[in-house]
Amino acid sequence: MRYFITYFSIILLLISCSQERRTAQSPTFSTQKAKQAIAQCALQYEGMVKQMPPAQFPRSFEGGKMINSDKFWWCSGFYPGTLWYLYEATKDEKWKALATAKTLELDSVKNETRHHDLGFMLFCSYGNAYKITKNEKFLEPLITGAYTLAKRFNPNVGAIKSWDWDGRRGWKYPVIIDNMMNLELLTWVGEREGQSSSLLKIANEHAQTTIKHHFRQDYSSYHVIDYNPENGSVLHKNTAQGLSDESSWARGQAWGLYGYTMMYRYTKNRVYLEQAKHIAGFILSNPNYPADGVPYWDFNDPKIPNTYRDASAGAVMASAFIDLSQFTKDETLGKQYFDQASTILNTLSSNQYLAKVGENGHFLLKHSVGNLPRNSEVDTPLSYADYYYVEALVKYLETQKAI
Repeated sequence: MRYFITYFSIILLLISCSQERRTAQSPTFSTQKAKQAIAQCALQYEGMVKQMPPAQFPRSFEGGKMINSDKFWWCSGFYPGTLWYLYEATKDEKWKALATAKTLELDSVKNETRHHDLGFMLFCSYGNAYKITKNEKFLEPLITGAYTLAKRFNPNVGAIKSWDWDGRRGWKYPVIIDNMMNLELLTWVGEREGQSSSLLKIANEHAQTTIKHHFRQDYSSYHVIDYNPENGSVLHKNTAQGLSDESSWARGQAWGLYGYTMMYRYTKNRVYLEQAKHIAGFILSNPNYPADGVPYWDFNDPKIPNTYRDASAGAVMASAFIDLSQFTKDETLGKQYFDQASTILNTLSSNQYLAKVGENGHFLLKHSVGNLPRNSEVDTPLSYADYYYVEALVKYLETQKAI
């Protein structure tokens, strides 16, 4: 009998631990909490608006100092995009006016040829502007910008070149996983033109090339693949912002998850859906992925748990998981994805990450990591963390038919 009681006690302990784990991963997040978070974001950004001069865009807040950028910095589209989401969520016309003014400041970005980030810069701003208002004045920069971005495509490689600089590796044709996000600009404009659009072909070829070369057997992603521009062969597999070439940089995994979920949304190509599910599987099964859903900056940092979290990666993942949950026919898997998004949003909406009104330089989220190897924007707020956080909140409310 003593052995039976001991065995039974162990079973109860295991069940208890399992329940604790599930509870940690599936907290109560509700439309009420999401609406409260949106209201707090709006109050916080009222202060951001007051301190933002014309032709400047918020980048970060470090050492008590505001760090802004001009319109040609790759993050310039996130601030007007966040304003558009605040308008969509609140229906307050002041946000529409502010978002319009900041979006129109980015007009000349459509001709930027020095890097690949026109998708971030234009689609987050002009793209949201058009989707929310249907105003035709927002179309031309999107179309022009898409064709400007397409000029960076090399058919020998089958991908869009990310950077013109070679880092310290002697890169010849670097392509980063982040570039999956910029395909939305090409795909959206291409769909308007029809299935014969060259933009659709470029976006799909880039996505296929990335599947072929960027992912390891476990579906973690390299950050940078350097190609030979003459024949498309792979020269190097490196990182620029992760711990090491073979590590799994958290935001890189988030970009991949979001990018392939997005490509499936537009194309309905199941190859992209399966890729997104595989990436999700890597994230969710990783022993270094915290139960609260906000990842450490790199999944392979040996200092875990005594290292930095990256709220920006968490916000991108939350937005992607919501979409992925809607595309997955398997109800159990779909619920898992949605619960994971809820877990992340619940954590990001806590005092640990969501700043009090008037603090954090009027940015929304604390504790993001930009580029730790270069000691740049480490444990700071970032404009794209704010953008994807509010985007995820809006998506959450839309799924609950609360907007």
